[in-house]
Amino acid sequence: MEFIQNEEPNVKKPIIIAAMQDMGNVGNIVVNFINESLETKTFRTAKASFPTYIIDKGGYIDLPDEKWEYKCTEDLIIFGGGKGQPQSNSELNALCQDVIDIAKKYSAKFIYTLGGFHTNRIFNSNPKTYITTTSKELTNQMEGLDVETTPQKSIITGFNGLILGFAKKNGIQGIGMYGELNQPEIPQYRSAISIIKTLEKLTYRKLGDTSQLEIMAQDIERKFKN
Repeated sequence: MEFIQNEEPNVKKPIIIAAMQDMGNVGNIVVNFINESLETKTFRTAKASFPTYIIDKGGYIDLPDEKWEYKCTEDLIIFGGGKGQPQSNSELNALCQDVIDIAKKYSAKFIYTLGGFHTNRIFNSNPKTYITTTSKELTNQMEGLDVETTPQKSIITGFNGLILGFAKKNGIQGIGMYGELNQPEIPQYRSAISIIKTLEKLTYRKLGDTSQLEIMAQDIERKFKN
């Protein structure tokens, strides 16, 4: 994994939001939405040392430009989005550790991650977002905020789970938010909207107008009904 520092941001004790593409594309939908809505600026880039997939262009292949960016505003650092995740444990671990190093460098007070939560529950157009945290004490502090914790024990794989483990190991508080979805193979815009609203509630800030995501959700639903 190669890391390139494009510039030095002027941020102090920011909140970090870090997520990568996962089932239903939930992670990158939310990260890309926040970056566009808040007009964040890139200050650091992570590039994969080896391709995690190839692109068949019909008779010949090409290599993807796999990179994931750190972006920021005055008091937020947003990492991830883009396409895919590192497929090797060593590169995934290196990426998680780099997020932790950035958190320590800029004295980040919290790390939020997010992704999809595959369920068989029929929720129509109102998926829930479940949270899990880096400690029982922090979870207890969530009481009264009208949020629901993950309903059962499970194993969370990939960056959007592993980063919480790295945060806990390094003494940084973290919260994972996972939006319900029934069909992980298609983009889940309503799950993303549910996560955004939960994130706004937990961070006491407005992240942007989600009406365009609602339109995209309706468009997806029409295509699959037809």
